[in-house]
Amino acid sequence: MSQSEVVAAFDFDGTLTRRDTLLPFLLHTLGVWAVMVQALRLSRTLAAYALGLIDNGIAKERVFVACLGAKNIDALQQEADLFAAQVVPALLRPDAMRRLAWHKQQGHRCVLISASLELYVRPWAKIAGFDEVIATQLEIRDDRTLTGRMSGVNCFGAEKLRRLAALLGERSTYTLYAYGDSRGDRELLASADFSYYRQFPESR
Repeated sequence: MSQSEVVAAFDFDGTLTRRDTLLPFLLHTLGVWAVMVQALRLSRTLAAYALGLIDNGIAKERVFVACLGAKNIDALQQEADLFAAQVVPALLRPDAMRRLAWHKQQGHRCVLISASLELYVRPWAKIAGFDEVIATQLEIRDDRTLTGRMSGVNCFGAEKLRRLAALLGERSTYTLYAYGDSRGDRELLASADFSYYRQFPESR
């Protein structure tokens, strides 16, 4: 990669979208009743996370195990593809999409880097024209069912920076624009040449 290359790294939830997308995805995939049942079962975990007593990754994995464990990955991927095509567009921020379009027009390498599930982030990113996707993955058994556990580490905080380095190489070899909206983007934003927290500049 040459020093002249420019990379634009976008967070997903709350940055490109107006809100978190996990709950809408679960509602789309499982239905309202099933999600309500699991929310009751997970009430202690959700309360502990809200109070800052347990880690983001631990809370997420418990939700994944409860809601997605034992699901067939191929059937779930079909639902995720539909969610990406039919539901995500209504959740997008117009200013964020204008900024993405600007980067694409400039010929910049656009990377979507998110703690959200790769299941639906990747198909949406393909539609949107991203060059690469880095997101949270789920563990798959040999029989093509999910355990619900994450495959690897939650793509959050310092893990975003580590995975970006694994993809792109030495940070000094490219110019980085970074966009984020939460503490999970802190390290990524701090490493960028141009960082934007909950805002998008006018593109000209």
